[in-house]
Amino acid sequence: MAGGLQNMRYLEKYFHNLNIALEAVFTNRFRSVLTALGIIFGVAAVIAMLAIGNGARQEILDQMKMVGINNIIIRPIYAQDDKRDESMEGRFSPGLTLQDVESISRIVPTVLRVSPEVEISVYAMKGTIRRPVRVAGVTPEYFDVFSLGLSRGRMFTADQIKEGAPVAVIGNNIRAIFFGNTDPVGRQIKAGNNWLTVIGVVEDRMVTEDAVKTLGVSEFNNVIYTPVQTMLLRYQDRSAVTIEEIQRTRSGGRGRGGRVIISSSANDQEEMQYENYHQLDRAVVQVEESSQLIPSADVIRRMLIRRHNGVEDFEVIIPELLLEQEQRTRDIFNIVLGAIAGISLIVGGIGIMNIMLASVMERTREIGIRLAVGAKKTDVVFQFLSESILISLAGGILGIFLGIGLSRGIMRVTDILTIVSLSSVIISFGVAATVGIVFGYMPAKKAAEKDPVNSLRYE
Repeated sequence: MAGGLQNMRYLEKYFHNLNIALEAVFTNRFRSVLTALGIIFGVAAVIAMLAIGNGARQEILDQMKMVGINNIIIRPIYAQDDKRDESMEGRFSPGLTLQDVESISRIVPTVLRVSPEVEISVYAMKGTIRRPVRVAGVTPEYFDVFSLGLSRGRMFTADQIKEGAPVAVIGNNIRAIFFGNTDPVGRQIKAGNNWLTVIGVVEDRMVTEDAVKTLGVSEFNNVIYTPVQTMLLRYQDRSAVTIEEIQRTRSGGRGRGGRVIISSSANDQEEMQYENYHQLDRAVVQVEESSQLIPSADVIRRMLIRRHNGVEDFEVIIPELLLEQEQRTRDIFNIVLGAIAGISLIVGGIGIMNIMLASVMERTREIGIRLAVGAKKTDVVFQFLSESILISLAGGILGIFLGIGLSRGIMRVTDILTIVSLSSVIISFGVAATVGIVFGYMPAKKAAEKDPVNSLRYE
């Protein structure tokens, strides 16, 4: 019973000291707000910087999903500089072909699947609707490589692939534009000079412009997919020799093997024209493990150079490594920005300490009276420490709201993805409380050490 009464007295005493601290804060409202500004802006800056970092990390993860897991991209090079053209004089390269893809799949043991791609731009028609679209010749492996499912319908069958059947799987935007709310499966759409029967619709998948430009990822929603054999048989096969190429070669230009066609202009100046002789526009190789990416890419590069007669008219790209490098760069940038934001919190803490020291000097007589009537040094310490903590916590709360608003403003104005996480809010609030304790203790200790007699004489 006695212990309970003693605890009640302690609580009553601490609440009394806390009430004195609250009165002091509200009595000097303007000064308290100015003191808290450093904490407010510091917390807001930390939350905004962490939100930018979280957004950048999420974008990297989204791009990783877009390019698939453990992928190697092989892209043809359409033009060479003059120095490389001279070094490859007389050499013939068949370009990137289906045979290359088959060889990679058959010879390289670490390869899980390979997806060849051929892409062209044509006009699509359905009724009175006519729009420019892209048609991509692919295999079912394409959808496995990019973890791309179908929202309705089915995938190409083996017979349709072998025969080059006029069938298509369309992107979600293509469905919305040409078919509206009706089910497109089983209906036809004219793409270029060919009527294609829709057998499936790709699930909705958004792709950022950066992923399209830097990683060569297709905008899945805006493409009509058809079997690669259909593309080569019914649309174009750049590996096939045409009558125009034969005539061009006889007239003095070099054909596909030389890549360079020389034509005379009106002012008798020779101009260099480059021709795309590659059968494929891209090939994506998926390996079993991330650790196999670099050695597999090196093996594929060496194999293709031999198949292309020493002509390196292609490039081998590992998107995962590019994304990891980009993530490291962004992490460093975010750390620097976070450090700058953290410095503002420290400056805010120094501001609290300066204001509290000034407050101690102003309230010397009040401190002397409290000590004279029986208050202990711990009571004085708790009073002034409570003031600094209250100011920093109030600044922390306002800073959280400001930081969330700032993060949303950055996303709307700059179109940069920002994600405010609960952990960043907790960390910022915890740092604000810590700053109040650390920088408020010295003034509180200084107040408690004052001599009551000298304090009562102070005017």
